[in-house]
Amino acid sequence: MLSKRAKYAIKTILFLYENKDKTPISAKSISEQENIPYKFLENILRDLRTHQVVKSMRGPVGGYSLAKDPNEITVTQLMRIIDGPVALIPCVSEKFYESCFECTDEETCRIRKLFNQLRSEMIGVLNKSIVELSKL
Repeated sequence: MLSKRAKYAIKTILFLYENKDKTPISAKSISEQENIPYKFLENILRDLRTHQVVKSMRGPVGGYSLAKDPNEITVTQLMRIIDGPVALIPCVSEKFYESCFECTDEETCRIRKLFNQLRSEMIGVLNKSIVELSKL
């Protein structure tokens, strides 16, 4: 299940993209217009800034804007920044792989094969950029 943090991160990036001509936009304004709790949003923005997805400007007209080309920001990337692995089981994760201690042979494990197929298809859908997502 998509966490609220990841959902709010995606909403925030979409909002910044769709309002790029008005940036920088304050966290308070994003919070109010997207119905995201302000303190929650501050933590999300900090994570996105740390991963160089957004940049911030200080001052009375400061706020946040995208730090990179929106065509390069994918839903998968945002989910990984906020929640970590996208795969439903660790033995099929690309970035956060862990072997299953109870599994004797990953090559013949039917559960692993099923969830590997699911992850592959899911990643194909989630690799949409923010620009593509804004057109849905």
